[in-house]
Amino acid sequence: MISVLLVDDEPMVCAHLRTILGAAEDIEVVAEAHDGADAVEAVIRHRPDVVLMDLRMPGVDGLAAIERINTFAERPAVVALTTFDADHYVMRALRAGASGFLVKSTPPEDLVGLVRVAADGHTVLSPDAARRLVGASAGAHAARDRAKDLVSRLTEREVEVLTCLGEGLSNAGIGRRLHLSEATVKGYVSRMLDKLGCENRTQVGLLAHEAGLTGKGSPGV
Repeated sequence: MISVLLVDDEPMVCAHLRTILGAAEDIEVVAEAHDGADAVEAVIRHRPDVVLMDLRMPGVDGLAAIERINTFAERPAVVALTTFDADHYVMRALRAGASGFLVKSTPPEDLVGLVRVAADGHTVLSPDAARRLVGASAGAHAARDRAKDLVSRLTEREVEVLTCLGEGLSNAGIGRRLHLSEATVKGYVSRMLDKLGCENRTQVGLLAHEAGLTGKGSPGV
């Protein structure tokens, strides 16, 4: 079973998400929290596999909670929940260690699959939404230039792997596309984290978007 913690200051949102996820046989909503402080405590208490985290909440917000959770030795996949009028919060959340983001208008039929993707340790990052975030960020041009400079230091094969990461592909998916073993892909990803100065796959995927490498694709694989 995939255990999920729901975090939103509006109980109606939690109730809606609980109804959708509760219909899946392999997902269990283990708890709800309504601010960032309660979310951190709930992670410690319930040890969920996935946290769906609203970013804008009174008191301790979702960003502060993500930063705290990211310091845990055993931490869940934290997926930011957002509306597009909170773009700058999402950028900061991804850089703080979030595993990706979902807009609150995500169709119910897609939500269950995306939770499974996050639980498997893969990035949940909508390509279309990510491009909008990159373009909306205050430092968009500077970020784009920096990303392109970093990418220019990679080998041709590393750029191919980076592009796949930007599309949300798992190691297995990258291996199938590029005809590489999963172990080889894992080695490429590890080296790129060092080369690009990123802490996790989500940050690498975001950099791929900033560099303009990704095209249209699915929310996650």
